[in-house]
Amino acid sequence: MQRHLFCVLALLIQPVLAAEHKFNFSDYKESEIPKGFRSTVAGEGKPGDWKVFLDDVAPLLPPLSPTARVVSKRSVLAQLAQDPTDEHFPLLVFEDDTFGDFTFTTRFKTVRGSKEQMAGVAFRIQDEKNFYVLRASSLGNNFRFYKIVNGERGPLFGPEIPIPTNIWHELSIECKGTQIRCFLNGNQAIPTLTDTSFTAGKIAFWTKSDSVSYFCDTRIVYTPREPLAQVIVRDTIKKYPRLLGLKIYVPGSDPKAPRLAASKDEKEVGQTGAKIEEDVIKKGTVYYGKEKGSVLVTMPLRDRNGEPVAAARLIMKSFPGQTEQNALARAFPIVKEMQARIQSLQDLIE
Repeated sequence: MQRHLFCVLALLIQPVLAAEHKFNFSDYKESEIPKGFRSTVAGEGKPGDWKVFLDDVAPLLPPLSPTARVVSKRSVLAQLAQDPTDEHFPLLVFEDDTFGDFTFTTRFKTVRGSKEQMAGVAFRIQDEKNFYVLRASSLGNNFRFYKIVNGERGPLFGPEIPIPTNIWHELSIECKGTQIRCFLNGNQAIPTLTDTSFTAGKIAFWTKSDSVSYFCDTRIVYTPREPLAQVIVRDTIKKYPRLLGLKIYVPGSDPKAPRLAASKDEKEVGQTGAKIEEDVIKKGTVYYGKEKGSVLVTMPLRDRNGEPVAAARLIMKSFPGQTEQNALARAFPIVKEMQARIQSLQDLIE
């Protein structure tokens, strides 16, 4: 009995498995923007000129032999535009995922720039006016963290420290909940910060003004985030255990083929919807159906502006005298509660 209890407790307290993504720039041709990224700009001016570029890179680990080759030509990510505008911050945003708790590590090298010689990372990005920044300055000889909220920069935190140009350095960020830790070349360079402004968001490479900077050996280890749609389904089923089933459909890549974003049976996620779900999402139509021992109600889930962005299908146990009217009456308050947690379609799928 005690052994069984111990095993159950061990399963309950085991940590959520982390995932890892490595950004391998050698997978792309020279002068290409890596797949999954979007070039944009914060502040003023045009987006940067981001390209894969061949450069001399020293190995992460010291050579085993004094005769071993010290550097080799490798594919790196380069920001090559030299816009001298002061409030000009090129961003290369990784669009394929959103991160909450993570450890991000990259090597960087500032190469040239008359106004600035900076390289860094923007993270937990909401949009071009709301995000955190960790950056290094070779001209300013400093390492700083700050945040941008509604386009306004907050206080800068970080030490005065030499950042020699044309030398590879390592920058790391650890985010866990509201705590942020910042590292330079393996050492925590800024005391642990606590901030509640942004809990999750995109991540991007960052430079300033006319800085030409390179990046390589980039990876992120993160806790996968469960989409809000699946969280809503799980919470709703828990609150209404008599629901036989609950599914949320969202628009697919083909507007006429909605996809199943969340379900009581998670193995079904990713399946394609049908004309019913398409009509509910596009027109806000409500559908009622019957099966042996159950009734099905499919209703729109609306965003904060009242526009239908998804379809919720509720499968409920039938009873003698069941009518369409009382089925809708049973489903409506449940859908209303679900809808109260949704601001936009993006909320549901991220």
